[in-house]
Amino acid sequence: MKAKRITKILIGLILIISNIGCDQITKKEVRENISPNERIEVIGDNFILTKVENTGAALGFGSDFHPNIKLFIFQILPVLVLFYLCYYLYKREDASKLNFVAITFFIGGGIGNIIDRVFYNSVTDFMFLEIVALHTGIFNMADVSVTLAAILFLISSFTSKRKITLKEAKV
Repeated sequence: MKAKRITKILIGLILIISNIGCDQITKKEVRENISPNERIEVIGDNFILTKVENTGAALGFGSDFHPNIKLFIFQILPVLVLFYLCYYLYKREDASKLNFVAITFFIGGGIGNIIDRVFYNSVTDFMFLEIVALHTGIFNMADVSVTLAAILFLISSFTSKRKITLKEAKV
C-alpha cells in the first residue's frame, strides 16, 4: 500500500472515530445526568438541553412502525449504506477532500446512532435550538455530523470544478 493511501485511511478513521466518540460521550453524559424531558436552558430559550429517547428517525418518524420494519429501516439498511460508504471511501481515490470529510462525518454520525439503536433500542436526543426563524427538533451530535456532511456535499456540488461530459452522462 502506498503511503498516501495509508495516510488517507488513517485520517478517515480518525475523523470517523472522533465523530462516534463525540456522539457517544455526549449521549452518555445526558443519559447519566439529565432526567427524561428535563429542560435545561443553556442560552435562554435559544439553546435547550433535554433528554428524549427517540425510537424512530428524525422528529420521531417511524416510531410507530412494526418492530421488524423498524429493524430493517433503522438498523439493517443504514448498516448496508455505511458499509458501502466505507468501501467507496477506501476504493475511490478521486474523491475531493471536501467529499472525503463529508463521507467520514456521515459514516461517524450514522454509526453513532446505530450504536444507540442496537444497545438501547432508541436514540438519545438532547439538544434543541431556536434562533429567529430556525426551530429545530431535538437532536444529538450524530445528527450534527450527518447534517454537516450534507452541507459539505452541497458546498462541494457548487464548487466542483469537474464538469460531466455528455459521453460520461451516457446521453
